Amino acid sequence: MAAASGTYRAALGRMRCFIGYETRVTLCAISGKLGEQMKKQALPRRCHWAQTEPMIAYHDREWGVAVHDDRKLFEMLCLEGAQAGLSWEIVLRRRERYRELFRNFDPALVARMTPARIEKILQDPGIIRNRAKIESAVANAKALLKIRREFGSFDAYIWRFVDGKPIVNRRRRAEDVPASTKQSEAMSRDLKKRGFSFVGPTICYAFMQAVGMVNDHRVSCDWHDRRV
Repeated sequence: MAAASGTYRAALGRMRCFIGYETRVTLCAISGKLGEQMKKQALPRRCHWAQTEPMIAYHDREWGVAVHDDRKLFEMLCLEGAQAGLSWEIVLRRRERYRELFRNFDPALVARMTPARIEKILQDPGIIRNRAKIESAVANAKALLKIRREFGSFDAYIWRFVDGKPIVNRRRRAEDVPASTKQSEAMSRDLKKRGFSFVGPTICYAFMQAVGMVNDHRVSCDWHDRRV
């Protein structure tokens, strides 16, 4: 009887150990799943195109931030034109060299660039060596200076196309974002009349997104409300 009692106690002890082990395993599994969920929740939610380091930095710090500085507006218009047919990341990775070669995009300095200077720039591997795009930047700088004389600043002129304040969209999917809008089409027409080039409706809309004239961060993006 004593032996049977001892066997029972031993079996009960093993069962308790087994139950304790199973409980610990289950708790660890639950803890792991919660940890993964918390990690996912802690990660910032961005627009789908912000995947690489330069694109993430650009998305978080610049894209959709309202710009009212003429030099910066001219820079973004030139770079959007340089992007035509290419990816924005290619341009971003060359932006610093563009700034060096184009006098930090000071319109007055770019407007005075000579044909010899353009030829020199065309030999530089640090930028997109497209003659039409480079010559366009110089011509656009001259056209911008005329706008300044008429409107006081390029900023005052360009923001008229959105009545002076950003258009806040509520896009839910990437496919909801149009290639152009009636505002970018109007901007394109007027810029072309004033002597600008590489300013089609699609380029103009990308420019508007970049300088905060429109907020096209998706509603699921943490930066949507930060740009409002």
